[in-house]
Amino acid sequence: MPEYLMYLLPYEFSWLAVVFFGGTGLLFVRGQRVLAQAGTPLPGWRIALFWLGFVLAYSVMHTQFDYFAQFMFFIHRIQHLVLHHLAAILLMASNPWKVLSAGFPEGRTKHIVARALSSRVIQIPYRIIQFPPLAGFIFVGLIFFWLMPEVHFKAMLSQPLYLVMNWSMFLDGILFWWLILDPRSPVRAKTLSFGKRIIVIWFVTVPQLGLGAYIVTSPANLYDIYDLCGRAWPIAPHDDQVLGGVLTWIPPGMMGVLVMVVLLRRMLHQSEQTKVRPA
Repeated sequence: MPEYLMYLLPYEFSWLAVVFFGGTGLLFVRGQRVLAQAGTPLPGWRIALFWLGFVLAYSVMHTQFDYFAQFMFFIHRIQHLVLHHLAAILLMASNPWKVLSAGFPEGRTKHIVARALSSRVIQIPYRIIQFPPLAGFIFVGLIFFWLMPEVHFKAMLSQPLYLVMNWSMFLDGILFWWLILDPRSPVRAKTLSFGKRIIVIWFVTVPQLGLGAYIVTSPANLYDIYDLCGRAWPIAPHDDQVLGGVLTWIPPGMMGVLVMVVLLRRMLHQSEQTKVRPA
């Protein structure tokens, strides 16, 4: 096997990653084909967004990238930036649910899954955690929680806790950005208005900016776990921490601004449709 292909192999094999990404990928491919045969092919830009987000999420979780994320603080911050922000934004912007549903084989199993997802057992907890103030609190709270030095120390030493950390960031990112990027009309679907979505983004962005600035300017070595386990590359602990702080500070804010631009565009489009609609 060529050496460069070795980087695509998982650092630590995970059946959860294989089942999740393998199953999701197969459903999406099959859903594309089913929708195309039905005469409603998926636009190319949505396909591109989905696969870009899919590949990015898999790459940082189940390739050799994960090795560097466990032995370099700033690489770890790239990993969580992708899982919690970039990949989740791309995946939710692609609006994959109809495609994934179409890709599920018809039959009793699909009916059971559909009934389970629409049941009160699933819907009530979902609506609670998607209540905008709580969703925003959980989103930014997870960042603060996993970056608490004592919590981060334990998570990087425990493989089960490390997996919980990464998957919680990814799944919460999907839930939060779907709340923000849901393409349905807020008026017709009774979802969160575009203006309130922008407020929620500000709500979660400002604390992240403060946390990133704190990590950058802190004179103390906050994450000495990387000194204990050793770093993958010869970099000074303070430089590693500063780079990680910058990645916690600036890119999330930039992504938040870009999403707000998308929301403003949707708001203007909705306003124009309202004006031209006959009385």
